Amino acid sequence: MSVDGYSDSPFALSADDTAKLDAIRAALLDPSPRRIGPLDQWGLADTYETYAEVAEFRPLSIAMADGTMIDASLSIPKDRAPGQTCPTIVMPAPLNDLGHWAYLPMLPRWTLGGYAVLAYSQRGLAKSTGEIHVAGPQDVADATEIVDSLIQIEGVDPERIGFFGASYGAGTSLLAAANDPRIKAVAGTSAWGDLFASLYENGTRHLAAFEALVKLFKEERCSAEFKGIIQKIRGNIIDDEVREFARVRSPRNHLDTYNDNQTPILLTTAWHETIFSVPAVVDFFKQLTAPKSLLVQIGDHGNAELPGLAGLISKPTEMAYRWMDHHLGGTAGDGAMPRFDVRSEYMHNLLSDVRYPDWESYVLPKKRFHLAEAAAGERDGRLTEGTPQSGWTHPVKVGVHDTEAVVAPKLIQTGLAERAGLPHVYKTADIDRGQAAIWTTAPLEQPMRVQGDLELRVTLTPQAPDATIVAYLMDCDPATGKAHIITNAPYTVTSGQPGTTTTVTFPLQPAHYVLNKGRVLQLIIDTHDQFFADANRAPSAIELSSPQGSESYIDIPLSTLE
Repeated sequence: MSVDGYSDSPFALSADDTAKLDAIRAALLDPSPRRIGPLDQWGLADTYETYAEVAEFRPLSIAMADGTMIDASLSIPKDRAPGQTCPTIVMPAPLNDLGHWAYLPMLPRWTLGGYAVLAYSQRGLAKSTGEIHVAGPQDVADATEIVDSLIQIEGVDPERIGFFGASYGAGTSLLAAANDPRIKAVAGTSAWGDLFASLYENGTRHLAAFEALVKLFKEERCSAEFKGIIQKIRGNIIDDEVREFARVRSPRNHLDTYNDNQTPILLTTAWHETIFSVPAVVDFFKQLTAPKSLLVQIGDHGNAELPGLAGLISKPTEMAYRWMDHHLGGTAGDGAMPRFDVRSEYMHNLLSDVRYPDWESYVLPKKRFHLAEAAAGERDGRLTEGTPQSGWTHPVKVGVHDTEAVVAPKLIQTGLAERAGLPHVYKTADIDRGQAAIWTTAPLEQPMRVQGDLELRVTLTPQAPDATIVAYLMDCDPATGKAHIITNAPYTVTSGQPGTTTTVTFPLQPAHYVLNKGRVLQLIIDTHDQFFADANRAPSAIELSSPQGSESYIDIPLSTLE
């Protein structure tokens, strides 16, 4: 798949970031003034000079039982008192060509906080040998073998081991903890809760994100099992084998183990996450009874923790340091206690910091808006409160190109722009109303907030046997017709018979968004988004309607801004 906006790697590092990591690696391997000095251009020379005084760093190659060699590195405090042991952080790599070296800038914080750190690249990734199994049973077994090796190292406390990981490393960490009770705490940034829900939402494949991940894994390095799954997903063969592949790789499948062991779990995700399912992370979090914390931030997959992974400050990594300090006894954090709650940023204020004790108290009550036909002289339908609106129909032509409404023009990068205060501007006034149906509220009389879970009901009658719609909720300026996206979701019906009428009710991604006075909420439903693999056939059309007894609506958790 090569689609405009999605063809380049969304995770590519800048030349400066690559040069900095190379310089850090050189200084760790040879902590001489000649190697540490060049770090001064990034203001890091003093940090790594101090690190070299208090810690020992060495690369490792750890042999697995089947002969696979895991590329790793160990950082451990030196000059320990006789018999003194350290809490230890194990860090499975995120999904990139650097493997575990991506975590190098975090080592000073962990080590100066008294931790030993073992970072490693999962089999098949970066310089580790073997094949990619996508956090499968073999990767979980590897994590246990790595812990077996770790506790043989002098100075490591076998009773104080935690796992930290970002993205692929987060999933690996969670699944490892479900298999190994020696893992006493987990912190996962940009984590997943249910792999199947991330691949297949409301009957619709997330093909753009899937292909981006396959490209990063490097298909030629994948196991035969995974290669078969790749071909099935590309071919829209979503059978029991695909479901089982995802099930065993889903932390939500291990809830009983986490709860029985009372494993403390910190999770972070993003409101506009395009790689893993946010609702699945929330659902996983809600069902945990162990000590837990959830952070949801502005942006997309991996955006918010990037500064922290680079050795700077970020909410996800600062929370991880506090989490491990509390549960393992180190001092990498700022000394504050972790919070066992839901923490959120609302769009688009990076300085916002909202907390609630749990998800149930976090979400606002839903307000129902009925989808009504357009008022006289208006081209768009209305979102109205009060009486359900029935009897209207709205045909939408199946598109082969995107309308102005899309989930994200670019994977990851659009989210980074959001975090920089530059959310993408959608020119919804320019959308061809033949290719999309649009409903709007009246202008808001006061500032409002959307906070929590959303649900849409609508009736479809496609001319083709199968059909896909994509729904977007926008924050629109009625004077300009320009908007920002709040949330979205696709839905695919597979009736197999042309002309079959189906009423569908489905959730949109949860959201936390503040609306200014005078703005309007705008619901857009179209049939094509390059982010998804749709089931539509062109030329054809889908008739949207609101029959008596199954009137169309959207439930929005909306309240005045307090």
